[in-house]
Amino acid sequence: MANETTAQVNPSKDHKSEFDALVVGAGFAGLYQLHCLRDRLGLSVKVLEAGGGVGGTWYWNRYPGARCDSESHVYWYTFSPELMREWEWSERYPGQAEILRYLNFVADRFDLRKDIQLDTRVVAATYDAAANRWRVRTEAGQTFTAKFLITAVGCLSTANVPNIPGLEDFAGEWYHTGQWPHEGVDFTGKRVGMIGTGSTGIQAAPVIAASAEHLTVFQRTANYSVPARNAPLTAEFLRYVKDNTGEIRAITHETLNGMGFRIEERLAVETHPDDRESLYEAAWERGGLQFRAVFQDMLTDKKANDTAADFIKRKIRSIVTDPEKAAILSDIDHPYAAKRPPIDTDYFETYNRPNVSLVDLRQAPIERISRVGIRTTEAEYPVDVIVFATGFDAMTGPTLRMNISGRDGLTLKDAWGAGPVTYLGLQVAGFPNLFTITGPGSPSVLTNMPVAIEQHVDWITDCIKYLNQKGLDRVEARADAADRWVAEVNEMANKTVFPLATHSWYLGANIPGKPRVFMPYAGGMVRYRQICAEVAAGGYEGFTLS
Repeated sequence: MANETTAQVNPSKDHKSEFDALVVGAGFAGLYQLHCLRDRLGLSVKVLEAGGGVGGTWYWNRYPGARCDSESHVYWYTFSPELMREWEWSERYPGQAEILRYLNFVADRFDLRKDIQLDTRVVAATYDAAANRWRVRTEAGQTFTAKFLITAVGCLSTANVPNIPGLEDFAGEWYHTGQWPHEGVDFTGKRVGMIGTGSTGIQAAPVIAASAEHLTVFQRTANYSVPARNAPLTAEFLRYVKDNTGEIRAITHETLNGMGFRIEERLAVETHPDDRESLYEAAWERGGLQFRAVFQDMLTDKKANDTAADFIKRKIRSIVTDPEKAAILSDIDHPYAAKRPPIDTDYFETYNRPNVSLVDLRQAPIERISRVGIRTTEAEYPVDVIVFATGFDAMTGPTLRMNISGRDGLTLKDAWGAGPVTYLGLQVAGFPNLFTITGPGSPSVLTNMPVAIEQHVDWITDCIKYLNQKGLDRVEARADAADRWVAEVNEMANKTVFPLATHSWYLGANIPGKPRVFMPYAGGMVRYRQICAEVAAGGYEGFTLS
């Protein structure tokens, strides 16, 4: 099996710079897009990847405890039954290293590396209307040209390091979870301050606490979390996966969020409180994201959601033995799953360790980083290491960072000045032949990502095939279609509890100055897949083809 150190394509030996398609990013999306365009359509394709290896999010995110929150038997490619039978996962929820091994296995299995250029960051992409070509420039000064430009840069790949005064004065070491050193960090005997208790912080805290002399967690926003109940996969389950590849793929195509489980049809508001408690208790013991599937109305009815939120808050208070810590951790100000709903291994139990402290930043915000540690309005906390578990400039950040300019010099930054406007999350008006895989306006982060990625890549591949068959050169989203789609995205969001979490990164609220717009499509993967299929079947309605 290949490892991540397999030699990169040497850019100096590959002089070709003109391609049918350029793909930016070599994670789940970029690898599959390369396979589809090159091996199914026979196009010339180059993938440009900023990292030193394939893997995308899983190449960069190596922080302690980094793990998938989709179950392994649905967190992979399902386009090839043979591939599904050839690979075996070891755990219910695979860790970062195992997912990276899988993506390297896929890269070798389909001979993808020869068309991937690593250590290549795109810094500009400009549409040349006269030639109908995208001209792409890299950090090293290389230029590439292609008819089609496809961004496969991921939704959570631009690290957000908060602008806290004094960080440059800090005498110790500091790290962001999304830019973790590949050699790892040894916390033995160290005093660690971790800022952030989102999904990443919840995964990292138990692992850091196990080796650090002391861990101080700085929490601004308390969060729900449900136990993952991670465990090794049994021989029986692995046999089931190999024997039922078609059924597993079918289930992920039939479910609202592309997961391997269906949401129950019963309603929380119509269930007797005793029965409801028993159902929640069973779901808590089973663990994982399936907790959301206990009742159909959990994400659409605030009263129903309150029953789940109350249950989890009571669980937190029953686990955490220090009443003060328990109160801070359970003081949650948003509906359950209105922000990303983490799952964990011993997160709340970690606060029962004698070497773990909790600071409530609502009561005493951080003023600055000092030479020796972190200073709030009430106290200074000396630390040797600071860990920023502060998330990402989600969904738009990775794409905007490439400095994309479309027709008539229109920049994507300006086009999205008031928030992202896309048609189906696939294209932007004014940017011909530019496709965004799992872009804002698509289900993306509200789903099991590989399922959303496969649907998007298949759609883009079919669209390019259609253009080629019809002798057409250009496809561009119409502005009116994009505006109608944004209205649809907002309408779907407003039917849920999502907008009630006003400080969610789903809204861009974690980035100062970023427009507050609910970015993912909340109407579900099944409905979205049907809409995209109907658009294609109708001759790509809402797009201008020429």
